[in-house]
Amino acid sequence: MGVVIRTASADDRELVVRLLDAAFQDDPVSRWVFPGDEHRRTTHPGLMAAFTDIVLAEGRVDVTEAGTACALWLSVPAADDHGRGDGRDTGEDDGPAQVRAAVDPDNERVEVIGRLTADIHPSGRAHAYLWMIGVAPEHQGEGLGTALIASVLDRCDREGLPAYLEASNARSRKLYERLGFELVGAPLDLPDGPQMWPMWREPHS
Repeated sequence: MGVVIRTASADDRELVVRLLDAAFQDDPVSRWVFPGDEHRRTTHPGLMAAFTDIVLAEGRVDVTEAGTACALWLSVPAADDHGRGDGRDTGEDDGPAQVRAAVDPDNERVEVIGRLTADIHPSGRAHAYLWMIGVAPEHQGEGLGTALIASVLDRCDREGLPAYLEASNARSRKLYERLGFELVGAPLDLPDGPQMWPMWREPHS
């Protein structure tokens, strides 16, 4: 049987936040942003909620019908002379600062991660941006993430649209490589932390 996927609404917000929080609690990048275990358990959901709100407002969130996985997508336009067109900046590039202020004001890494990933985001061409994908830990390895991504990549292929993401761990990087993504540029070395891998996928004919 195939995986049934639907577009999330505002009513799914708490479900999406719970999925992302559970999926990323032990992710290397989340552990770098929130190095203390107890602080991460209490504060990490707020960051996932901020990301969810941004994408519900500006992009699209896909969820499996069973509520076991979700993917957050933004449609990034081609950059013009006034910005990268990466879909993250608001106002005078104050998006990461606003997220930090709302989530964990004393934690500069909340802002740093937003600025660093925005800095490496490819410019020029319109593309689909996979901001995050989360699968409930007890359902990982069942192909749900692949199904969520493939449904969008199929549309990208039909429309001739590239796709982009940043892999936050080696396991997810291998999944993305199987789906046709390739490393673009150099890996991002977080200060005193892990690597992230910017990955780009050209549309397949």
